[in-house]
Amino acid sequence: MKRRLSRDGRNIDESLGVLAGEGAHQEIRELAGKGARPVPEPAERAESTADPDSYYGLPLLKEPVWKWPIPAYFYLGGLAGGCAALGAAAARFGGPALRPLCERTRFIAAGGAIASTGLLIWDLGRPSRFINMMRVFRPTSPMNLGTWILGAFGGCATLAALLRGRRTGLLAGIGDAAASAAGILGIPLAGYTGVLLANTAVPLWQGARTTLPPLFMASAVTSAASALELCTMPAAAERVVRRYGSAGKIAEIVLATLLEREAGAAPRVIAPLHEGASGYLWRSAKVLVVASLAASLLGKRRAAGWLGTFGSLALRFSLTKAGRASTLDPRATFEQHRARLGAAEVTRPAPELDHGIGAPLPQRPFVPAGA
Repeated sequence: MKRRLSRDGRNIDESLGVLAGEGAHQEIRELAGKGARPVPEPAERAESTADPDSYYGLPLLKEPVWKWPIPAYFYLGGLAGGCAALGAAAARFGGPALRPLCERTRFIAAGGAIASTGLLIWDLGRPSRFINMMRVFRPTSPMNLGTWILGAFGGCATLAALLRGRRTGLLAGIGDAAASAAGILGIPLAGYTGVLLANTAVPLWQGARTTLPPLFMASAVTSAASALELCTMPAAAERVVRRYGSAGKIAEIVLATLLEREAGAAPRVIAPLHEGASGYLWRSAKVLVVASLAASLLGKRRAAGWLGTFGSLALRFSLTKAGRASTLDPRATFEQHRARLGAAEVTRPAPELDHGIGAPLPQRPFVPAGA
């Protein structure tokens, strides 16, 4: 495709300025003198606890513009990572009876990696933006590191799936090595999206920054086990999947409770998980996971699989929708900051800031220049 270059001597590629992806849908607030008003009003505004008269009726933060592809990407990435980790463990510690389980985990992991990559590119708007994120390697950036993990995992999982039918020979060894690498990469893939959310300024996600990553990892185990419970496998493989899924579901239930307690340190921050559509999805996710655990313990594999799948999806969608609603309440952000819930776990109060009103500042000794 021939690039369209400007003819003013600067040779600027006009296609680089085309707005695409969900980031291009960020609404611009119109200002009319002193009184500013949001145009148009987001749907989540009605579900938030925001005071419409605060700060000229505007939220303090820009709300995320993510739509359904992002929570679906969270789910599929966790599903792929959880399946790859289980398949690698079964191949390493299991016997020939678990070979069908390993083959199914390879297939699901590859399919989940391809589908999640497609959803991420769809959200970005063009494939070049996904490739551009891999031009640098920055471990301090959850988004950049997650892109590298997803790319490496997708390559290993796809190669392992293509060679899953090999039993002996060089190709079988390559497939097993790729499956092991995918299993190792699947662990951070399952939880990095929780780290990504926790590193934002969204009050709910920031308030749950300690429990959000392990919750996503536990939900990834639930997602993987639920998908495998819908497959027909030998009795030995079914026992492994049932134990794997039960551990993940119990951990998810416990971590969901801890998340509410952690984020609830500022009551207005946790409000979106108790009200509106996001609250309904959150309660449904917990009920579905509990029901899936009960069905799994009773031997109802199909019911447990469907209930766990819907519960994992509802968890991702509820947290995404509740996070957007929490950004629309400026008082939630103020309450969180005034309670010193920002970075209190990594900072210490400075002694010179503890003096009372009117108290003299602590004197520091004079040090001559050059001493």
